Amino acid sequence: MANTRSAIKRIRQNEKRREYNQTFRNRARTFVKKARIAQHGTDLNTAIDATRKAIRDLDMAASRGVLHPNNAARRKSRLMKQLNAMKQRLTK
Repeated sequence: MANTRSAIKRIRQNEKRREYNQTFRNRARTFVKKARIAQHGTDLNTAIDATRKAIRDLDMAASRGVLHPNNAARRKSRLMKQLNAMKQRLTK
């Protein structure tokens, strides 16, 4: 257990920040999961919409410092790669 007042305060701050960050991280994961599920389907418009929402949420998490910007960029790149593969699959 912490001994100093500053360490006790730091523990309180860390807990608040952890909960705050967790909401954005979980939200981003949920949108990415929904986008991946939509991309495995057959409706292109739904997949595009879900991918846009996921990208928007990843950008928000990165701008708030919850995710590293490179991490968000990598996830967005992979989502777009899957979306383009889906477009190719459906146009054939």
